[in-house]
Amino acid sequence: MADLRAEVDGKSGAELEDWLARVASDWRTAELAPAERALCAFAEKLTRTPGAMTAGDLELLRAHGLEDSAVHDAIQVIAYFNYINRVADAVHVDLEPGMPPYPA
Repeated sequence: MADLRAEVDGKSGAELEDWLARVASDWRTAELAPAERALCAFAEKLTRTPGAMTAGDLELLRAHGLEDSAVHDAIQVIAYFNYINRVADAVHVDLEPGMPPYPA
């Protein structure tokens, strides 16, 4: 979350840590701008139900002000993390400190 900390303006200390914890556990519980909320919903849908994606999902991001290049970048990042996490899960790479353990 250190990378995310560097991107957050207007929060520090305990307030920042509380917000980060809410984003990490369930983004719906964190105060997010409407475009950020739409992007999180898009990322979740692409991750959990990729076959259910429609043109309407893209239109919703555009309606929140995201340019096509930003949407493309988001899709690339989401897809990369989905891919690399599946690879890591498959070979049980060493987890970073603070991550929940693999199931037995």
